[in-house]
Amino acid sequence: MTETELPSPPFVPISGLPNFRDIGGYPVGDSKVVRRGLVFRSSEPSKVTDDGVSKLQDLGIAKVFDLRSAVEIEKGLRDGYGWKIKEWDGASRHFVPVFLDQDYSPEALAVRYKNYSSEHAEGFIAAYSDILVAAASSSNSYAPFKTILEHLASPSSSPPTPCLIHCTAGKDRTGVICGLILSLCGVPDDVVAHEYSLTDLGLKSRHEELISHLMSNPALRDHPVAARRMISSQKEAMLGTLAKIRNTYGSVEKCVVDLGLLSLDGIRQLRSNLIVDVDEKGVVSWQDHAKLLL
Repeated sequence: MTETELPSPPFVPISGLPNFRDIGGYPVGDSKVVRRGLVFRSSEPSKVTDDGVSKLQDLGIAKVFDLRSAVEIEKGLRDGYGWKIKEWDGASRHFVPVFLDQDYSPEALAVRYKNYSSEHAEGFIAAYSDILVAAASSSNSYAPFKTILEHLASPSSSPPTPCLIHCTAGKDRTGVICGLILSLCGVPDDVVAHEYSLTDLGLKSRHEELISHLMSNPALRDHPVAARRMISSQKEAMLGTLAKIRNTYGSVEKCVVDLGLLSLDGIRQLRSNLIVDVDEKGVVSWQDHAKLLL
């Protein structure tokens, strides 16, 4: 399936920017949906073309939240993948790394890769729990998830502008924050997990590049099957992550408050900004898209 053949919505074909999609249009109850055209997600944008940039500008994207670390960006450049920082007129880039540079020690990478390459969802659930902890840590002065959520909870007098959230593949770190956003809006878990799983479709054009990059690390050298598992996005990983959050904190809302990512008033404002009545376009046909993943 080519990028132009991906279901739209939610995918938007942007030349040079795979896995670009809108997380809006998903159901919140019977007559409400998540606002479209406000929160977009993708893989890293280093190769977006001039035509792609023009489309991003047409979408009104004013903020780009980059969840990668400086070490990660530098390694991508050093290894020849060209994952340079990309900026364009009309949008401000916000460097909000989830993992700080010291988390890229061989020991930390070995543990993380072991989780991601696990044959079972438990490995991803553990890895995603680590992402949440790292993003909320008091030692992370960039406060990545807090920064994004506070933008989406901007007061009605100055509503949030459209934004793009990305890491390298746009799957794991991006997936966790997008899962939190949709859950805070009241999107059912199975729909949140479906939205997460769409990366299996959106990222296909970059699979071999990313696998090659992963296998350059000693922890995955000569293990292509494990590397391929690492770039998968099975629904069970997100369903298990949301279940673990509820088991640990009681609810997604309490998790966000307890970790200092957003106040209760902030959650109410985020919902006011993101939840709208179903319009004439209706709800994203996520059940039909799910058939494409079978």
